[in-house]
Amino acid sequence: METLKIENDVEIPVLGFGVYQIPQEETKEAVENAIKVGYRHIDTAQSYQNETEVGEGIKASGIDRKELFITTKVWIENVNYQDTLKSVERSLQRLDMDYIDLVLIHQPYNDVYGSWKALEELKENGKIRVIGVSNFGVDRVVDLGLHNKIAPQVNQIEINPFHQQEEHVTTLQKENVVVEAWAPFAEGRNNLFQNEILKEIGDKYNKSIAQVVLRWLIERDIVVLAKSVNPERMAQNIDVFDFKLTDEDKSKIATLEQSNSQFFSHADPEMIKFLSSWQLNV
Repeated sequence: METLKIENDVEIPVLGFGVYQIPQEETKEAVENAIKVGYRHIDTAQSYQNETEVGEGIKASGIDRKELFITTKVWIENVNYQDTLKSVERSLQRLDMDYIDLVLIHQPYNDVYGSWKALEELKENGKIRVIGVSNFGVDRVVDLGLHNKIAPQVNQIEINPFHQQEEHVTTLQKENVVVEAWAPFAEGRNNLFQNEILKEIGDKYNKSIAQVVLRWLIERDIVVLAKSVNPERMAQNIDVFDFKLTDEDKSKIATLEQSNSQFFSHADPEMIKFLSSWQLNV
């Protein structure tokens, strides 16, 4: 598995297995199967409410913990100094781990500065190896870095063929921030899995549309998160290191850009209110 360096002793696998929207009762088996086919990077979150099952799947896999890169995220209600400290300890307990490789502030709301100071402390204490954010604009990432001891090391954002975020990605990478892509397949919106341009490129290499999208992101030095509960599809999604896209292929994919989120704007006041009202209470 290829990796990107985050800091001197931390490398992140470029292809991760995401567990968003996988039901609790299916998560353990899905994680175990993902590790079995070769994934070494697992991405969960407090708001997914399946951290416990992720930990169980990892334990059932029999793989040494040191071989894996595990990510979780702090939900909005816990984004303040005290609740971040407490909630990360709960995440550690649920995952049944001594440390977490990467912890992200999941959304750019609530007391981000207080939460960040807590993450800095947890990193210094060895509970977390790397700290970052998710769904933050470049301005928020730079601001957070300028006024704290540790700058965000990762930003996980929506990136897919219809929302390519070229300028956003380039600027973050210039700031030495590793970029991760959530929803690389846009959850099938705009008939992505029937897209003629992507299909034509895939046919050329005997690859699926999903494999073409994953390869496109990896070649942009973006860490990408793929989700499936089907072991055959898991294996197919990880089989993307034996071909390369041409400049012509990339130019064709560039024509799919729609310059807007396939889901919602994180700057929409109504969406901020909705997300902030989503309480985990656990």
